[in-house]
Amino acid sequence: MSSLQIALLVLGLVVLAALLAHGAWSARRAEVKRVAGERVHDPVAPQEPVLERVAPTLDGAPPAAGPLEPGFAAPPGGAPAAGERIEPVLGARRSLPRIDALIDAITTVRVESPVAGETAIAHLPPARRAGGKPLLIEGLDADAGEWEPPQPGRRYREFQAAVQLANRAGALNEIEYSEFVQKVQAFAEALGALPDFPDMLDAVARARELDAFASEHDAQLALRLVSRGAAWSPGYVQQKAAPHGFVPGALPGRLVLGGEEGAPPVLSLQFDAQAALSDDPEQAALRELTLAFDVPQTAPAEAPFEAWCRAGEALAASLDAALHDDGGQPLHPTAFAAIDQALQRLYATLAERDLAAGSPAARRLFS
Repeated sequence: MSSLQIALLVLGLVVLAALLAHGAWSARRAEVKRVAGERVHDPVAPQEPVLERVAPTLDGAPPAAGPLEPGFAAPPGGAPAAGERIEPVLGARRSLPRIDALIDAITTVRVESPVAGETAIAHLPPARRAGGKPLLIEGLDADAGEWEPPQPGRRYREFQAAVQLANRAGALNEIEYSEFVQKVQAFAEALGALPDFPDMLDAVARARELDAFASEHDAQLALRLVSRGAAWSPGYVQQKAAPHGFVPGALPGRLVLGGEEGAPPVLSLQFDAQAALSDDPEQAALRELTLAFDVPQTAPAEAPFEAWCRAGEALAASLDAALHDDGGQPLHPTAFAAIDQALQRLYATLAERDLAAGSPAARRLFS
């Protein structure tokens, strides 16, 4: 059998498996509809009204439920219309990802009567991923009329689940979509609910189109600082970078500058992680550093390009280093103007697609 025949056979098996899973879901959906009225939800004790609602945060997550998935605010009058963009809730302590019709395939999960938050939490999928794609589940609060991650002490009259269509690992494929269907179906059945899944082929086609756009408009600016003389130790690099605002990052061999809580740093200064992890880091010899910023992850309002240029020139002077581009060619400050023009065009293209650099949707897509 030729390699082409083998490849076609494998592809056929993958598509067949996905179609079988979709068919099984359809059969199970009919069964759920039959027994939906027989399910009894956990009773919820009457609650006294409170003066203030606190935005959901990671601190409110019960240990047994795993990490909370984020929610978003519904417009006045209840659930958003299909395809409508959702504005993030203000007041949360950190920016969390929210379901967005622009980058997610969304499934509505309707229940016969309000479900207690504790019941929903108990039946959430243990792993909130379908293959390499994030999976989010949110509930519509029966009292406040707002979408949020399921929380104890609340009642929810409807749920929605979403799987991200694309990220830097690629587009959502048939196998990942089938895993999404299976996990959401199990959650819905546990609640006696009826999920309404989007068509698999449509979701996969959307995912490929979004992935193609993201691949063409992804960018990370990086310059290299190459020692002109003596090598540096990690401690020496940190000492010279600190006056310019850099602090140690969460990963070894990485210093960062700026960035709000929960957001990526504006700039990162990277060097060999093995040098930072060596038994005697002061004896490690570094001759090159990389200064970079992630374009789609960083909002233009934070002026990352200006910070990148300033930090590159300042660090080159402090460390007696030469500036090189990512390809190893000498980089002169006069080239920064041309880079800035290309960057502004990229910013405009992302904004036209409602994926402005630094926005929640862009950070999720380019991750």
